[in-house]
Amino acid sequence: MQFIRALQRPTSPLMKARQCKHNSRNMKRSGDSEGEKRRKRRRLLQELGDQKIPFLAPSDRGFQQLWDTSYSGLVLRKSCSLPAELHSRVQAALLTLRRKGCLLKDLVRVRDRDVFTAVSRALLGEPGHTYRYLDTRLFAIPWHSEDIDVKGQNCCDPDLRAACKALWELNTFFCTDVSQLKEGDRLSQSAKGEAEAKQGEEGDTESKHSEDSKNSEGGDSESRQSEEGDTESKHSEEWDIESKHSEEGCSGSKQEGEWETEFKHSTEEGESSQLKPGETSFAAASEHAEGKCPDWGVKASGGTETEPVGLKAQEKPVAELKHSLSDYHIQDKEEHESGQGCSQPSPPQVCSGPVKFNVTLLNYMDPAAMSQLKEEPYYGMGKMAVGWHHDENLITHSPVAVYSYSCHDDKDDLNSTHQHCVLAGDTARFSSTHRVAECSSGTLTYIQSRCREALSNLHTDPETGSHRLVALLPATLQDCEEIHNEVEFEWLRQYWFQGQRYARFCSWWTRPMEQLEKDWKLMETMTMLFLAAVEEEGQEEEGRREMAEILLSALTDRHQQRQTWRDRCHSSLAQTLPPEEAPVDRPFWGVDDPSMPLPFDLADIINRVESLLWRM
Repeated sequence: MQFIRALQRPTSPLMKARQCKHNSRNMKRSGDSEGEKRRKRRRLLQELGDQKIPFLAPSDRGFQQLWDTSYSGLVLRKSCSLPAELHSRVQAALLTLRRKGCLLKDLVRVRDRDVFTAVSRALLGEPGHTYRYLDTRLFAIPWHSEDIDVKGQNCCDPDLRAACKALWELNTFFCTDVSQLKEGDRLSQSAKGEAEAKQGEEGDTESKHSEDSKNSEGGDSESRQSEEGDTESKHSEEWDIESKHSEEGCSGSKQEGEWETEFKHSTEEGESSQLKPGETSFAAASEHAEGKCPDWGVKASGGTETEPVGLKAQEKPVAELKHSLSDYHIQDKEEHESGQGCSQPSPPQVCSGPVKFNVTLLNYMDPAAMSQLKEEPYYGMGKMAVGWHHDENLITHSPVAVYSYSCHDDKDDLNSTHQHCVLAGDTARFSSTHRVAECSSGTLTYIQSRCREALSNLHTDPETGSHRLVALLPATLQDCEEIHNEVEFEWLRQYWFQGQRYARFCSWWTRPMEQLEKDWKLMETMTMLFLAAVEEEGQEEEGRREMAEILLSALTDRHQQRQTWRDRCHSSLAQTLPPEEAPVDRPFWGVDDPSMPLPFDLADIINRVESLLWRM
């Protein structure tokens, strides 16, 4: 049995006004935290030296106890639990998607530089949904289900449509299965709570009977017990805080030839298993891990610690390193929670009610075709296809279901509390990772509504076709410019950065993106009208100044992001891609393009607004 899952914790002053100033602060903080994390990782590896942190495999003593106490959300199922005909359709679908070239490596952004992913991917899901990770937005090929009205039924060929539908059927199966597990877990927790309450009542009765005798033993006894309780509570609190963060570096486990359902209170997927050719497994990640510290084999109970599981006497006590990892993940969590993007951050959504996976991220990897793979540094587990990380853009406390299929020669765990890596293994394999993606600002419906919101401030004369702004309220103007930037940088440029990869397989996104580009062009007109209003003499100075500052902030951000996307589209890595996959620098237009109300390069306009502000 080759199955292992590892654990680890793991410009000018005016141009910097308002949003620009805020952005620079965030960039500096992000850069500082990235450097600090790298230093801590190096320090941890130096402290480990030639040693590796111990871990348990299924055949090891204590494996089941560790699973029961720290991975109670992980439920293993035999592959035969999935209907045989569904297995057949899903595996055929995965091979079809690969044969058609739908699985491609993503050009993502890591530490301000572009890199290709080691695994090839495609996103399937609800029509109009997207999934964003590492500054890259993936646009879902819709699964063509019978009960969902997918506009444009001829958007792809019958084979691809059948493949998408098979994965939708798998998704439906997972939704039902995980919902049943969730309900069973709820009933179990309820029964446990009732039993504990009953025991508490019995304890209260016994305490009442013995109260008089305790009082007769001396007045200091109660005080002394109170102090001890406070001390124990303090230690327990400290451990809870530490374990809460240190668990972010842990990962769960899988068994060969089986499928798993991981369920409790956590959020993401991850896999480090190795399957024999032709075998499958399934996992569904749960909603939480229970205040344990499984990566060190230490149980958080009453502030006490036990020896790390499997640690030999002559080995360096790796438990001493937990603080380094804990500090790293506290910082990692804070950075993750700070958020990023064009629009104002919204409160995190929390998964509740029946489970509904809305996307699946398909992965394909063939170790034989992957060069320059790094060794897993902490546990000595071999080559990694994907290093230790948390997944992004999921609803809080949502489960994840993973279907893994190893091919004949031709992932999942607890994201908020555990990190995971993907080991390269020995055989080519697929995985279909079904997720509850956080799509509050990641669906076509959402961005269309944002466009309508912005364009409601633009009036078009039906006879002359001329335009004017309906209102010049600063808050309205700022909202319109934020939407303008969101459409351009979170949708249009993200879409075209993926090249022609979507249109080649499925034309579902073609018309919606064309309409978004038309709406964006109208927003360019709105910005031109906004500029004209700011430059118009005779307005009340204070209101005019506020409008100018809002415009300057939006234009500066837009100018900088356009340059960044231009650089990415023309990077040396991007040039290595075939034409049909190469990034397209769109929207882009020349200086003398009469169809565009404003130039692509905004430097001159920014200088005009700056000069205006200096004169005020």
